[in-house]
Amino acid sequence: MTIRNALRDHGQRYRPRMACLKKVEKVLLEMQDPCTGVKSQPQRLVITIIPHAITGEDIIAWLADRFQIDAQEARSFGSMLVALGYIYPLQDHKRLVIKPDTSLYRFQTPYFWPTQQWPVEDTDYAIYLAKRNIRKKGILELHEQEQYNHLHKWMNHKWDFVVMQAKEQYRAAKERKKPDRVVFDCQERAYWVVHRPPMIFTQQSIMRPRVKSSVSIGALVKYSATYSGHDPFLSKCLPSNPWLTDDTTYWTLNMSNLIFLLCDFSICATVVGLECLCGFLVCMFIGENLAFWEGCEDLKWGTAVAMREKAEQIYKTFLARGAPRWINIDGKTMEITVKGLKHPHRYVLDAAQTHIYMLMKKDSYGRYLKSPVFKETLKKAICPEEHKFNEVQLEQNARNRRPSLSPIIIRQQEQEQRAKMAANAPVDITQVMSKLSKQGKEMGPRHSK
Repeated sequence: MTIRNALRDHGQRYRPRMACLKKVEKVLLEMQDPCTGVKSQPQRLVITIIPHAITGEDIIAWLADRFQIDAQEARSFGSMLVALGYIYPLQDHKRLVIKPDTSLYRFQTPYFWPTQQWPVEDTDYAIYLAKRNIRKKGILELHEQEQYNHLHKWMNHKWDFVVMQAKEQYRAAKERKKPDRVVFDCQERAYWVVHRPPMIFTQQSIMRPRVKSSVSIGALVKYSATYSGHDPFLSKCLPSNPWLTDDTTYWTLNMSNLIFLLCDFSICATVVGLECLCGFLVCMFIGENLAFWEGCEDLKWGTAVAMREKAEQIYKTFLARGAPRWINIDGKTMEITVKGLKHPHRYVLDAAQTHIYMLMKKDSYGRYLKSPVFKETLKKAICPEEHKFNEVQLEQNARNRRPSLSPIIIRQQEQEQRAKMAANAPVDITQVMSKLSKQGKEMGPRHSK
């Protein structure tokens, strides 16, 4: 590669990253220690034997043992080393992660380390792509072909120089041994994958469907209008939310209605009467969905002794063939549920319960909120009137409200208080006379001189 060195940036943004990379390089040197580092040995890649190759599981095991961390954290740290370009894969070049298997990796040569601060120039990348195009006989990967065409069009005035350099490097590479040639090719490819990654995510973002701003804003306004009554900051001065505080006044006022909770993905919640909801679902011929959900909750929070019996009863009532209150769930969820019922536990029906919950949330529960039954339930709910302050009370509250003092003023007040206490403290005349006598003795020799 014809990479030109440049002046390093020693500015403020340069120092934190370099300090981090220096620590990473210390760890990398420990990993390459022949005695205590990661074990490396020649490995066969297709028909070529690659020297000093290491496996992903050996890297994760060494990191976990060295830093006394679990395997998941060691895997994340190893993936960071690959993403920074200190370790490169020999097989799957696009995915810069550590796989916990026998996938082969090698340590990147210090020439390509990020601390070298090589400028990633378009000319070098164009020479690399031209060299790969010669080696692959015009068959490049999709993102490489797009970059190749773009650089060819943009650097057309010096493309002959790019091709000449690529041919010279390709001719020099053919003179090396095949293992060395494969290793250098992987090193170079890993360097450019780190510094010029494929534009896969950008293409997916461009192709992702968008919604008009007017539609999205309208949906946001509708959502806010629906759930504003359950927002403790936007609602009136009612009894506090019992889910946020220990005050149960709201529950006590509405104790006549059995409380049922269906939560949205957000923090907001909608509380309705369970009996009214059951009646509505029965009229819609889907009452078994709510009954199944209640049965799953009873299994989840019930006693451990009756757990197996409850799970079998729920299966016979709602899931088995010819069940009296059969519910409709997809085949994959049914397979997971039946497999888990062989060894039942409290959360064995979670997959089926979540499926039924989403069905009720997206279909039946939305229709219930628009039904006259729900509106009648809201009218019956006890809602205390909002407290209205008169002008005298508002003025009194404004007088009692005191702004908090600045920490600087508080510190100054503390210093003044300490100075007053020191001034009012009793004076020991013997200590004062001893200090004056010492000062007189020191001044006497100076005047004599």
